[in-house]
Amino acid sequence: MSGHLNHLGQPIGFPVEDWTPRQRPPLTLLQGRFCRVEPLDAEKHCAELYDAYSADRDGRMWTYLPWGPYAGFDDYLAAIEAGLRREDFLTYAVIDAASGRAVGVASYLNVNPAAGSIEVGGIAYSPALQHKPAGTEAMYLMMRRVFDELGYRRYEWKCDSWNLPSRAAATRLGFTYEGLFRQAIVVRGRNRDTMYFSIVDRDWPRLKQAFERWLDPGNFDAEGRQKASLASLRS
Repeated sequence: MSGHLNHLGQPIGFPVEDWTPRQRPPLTLLQGRFCRVEPLDAEKHCAELYDAYSADRDGRMWTYLPWGPYAGFDDYLAAIEAGLRREDFLTYAVIDAASGRAVGVASYLNVNPAAGSIEVGGIAYSPALQHKPAGTEAMYLMMRRVFDELGYRRYEWKCDSWNLPSRAAATRLGFTYEGLFRQAIVVRGRNRDTMYFSIVDRDWPRLKQAFERWLDPGNFDAEGRQKASLASLRS
């Protein structure tokens, strides 16, 4: 309970002083140490992305997404070009700093400037980005833009309830589980119960500090292995 009452003695939400609608995220570069996150460009990025995704031989990375795998490069290119025409997705490529190649994508969606709420989704990390510092840094960069640059209040993560890696990633990144929306949608002809997670603005300072400590060069040994986990740095 918020502890706030109106003039009738009814409990109400806490005041949000001087609130104004936020701006939509710009399609501009986010620069990190392990990666950069830049607006997805089909001509510039698709060949590298298709090559990176081809390392997922059995198509495991597409199971819980509503798109993919693809019959060939032309099929993938057409899907990306169609996706870039959608106004409800703002999609970025994740460029690995070591190789200089595109190795994954992520999007802002369900952007609600009036409420200060936004979702991160459409995340397709190739094997070259999965379980790598660059993948974590990309998520941090996108969060930092939402909270520090744009002043949003709420950042959402949603996933299929059977998608155990996505659930684990949300928890590791500091999202709070909010609940299960049963029979939320139908994907690939099967039911999807959707799990909701969020980070809100009052969570962000503590999470940001942990991300920055984790990403610090001193947290990695000569082989690039972490010394302290991200979760341990939040405690």
